Amino acid sequence: MSAEPRQSYKSSVWFAILLIVLGILAISLPALASIGVARVLSWLILFEGIIQLVYAFKSEGVGSKIWKLLVSVLYIFVGGYLLVHPLIGLAGLTLMLAVFFFIEGITDIGTFIWSRKSVGSEWLLLHGIVTLLLGVMIWKHWPVSSLWALGTLVGISMLLTGLTRLMMGLKGRRLVDSPA
Repeated sequence: MSAEPRQSYKSSVWFAILLIVLGILAISLPALASIGVARVLSWLILFEGIIQLVYAFKSEGVGSKIWKLLVSVLYIFVGGYLLVHPLIGLAGLTLMLAVFFFIEGITDIGTFIWSRKSVGSEWLLLHGIVTLLLGVMIWKHWPVSSLWALGTLVGISMLLTGLTRLMMGLKGRRLVDSPA
């Protein structure tokens, strides 16, 4: 057996462990993780504005150039503003998340009603109810929920992704190590 598949699974396991640790940290420090998410998105908006600015100067025509310059300035301003005031960005993101969960929950419940005779549809109903309640809970406690919601959810996602990758990596290692 070549060392390449074995190294691939080792890397997968180490990456999984890193995700698990980061997920636990995010869940343990949800406010810090939430602000971190807001900062990353702020930087992305700012960089998008810079890219738009470069693109604006390469545009043909005065109208197109002016429009693209205005859009780029808006991106740069919003990105910079959110970097200076991360809690405002975090509050907005959390509110959007609450609305998203609310709509997703209602949609899942509606889909369950439409397809309740399908095998396993009760899981869709359960997901819809939990997601709807999560959206309502975040909304009800907003803006205070901004300090925990994003960081906790990102942490849970990282933890579950890490656990999934770990199990897949360990199973893959067993397949590589087993005789053919």
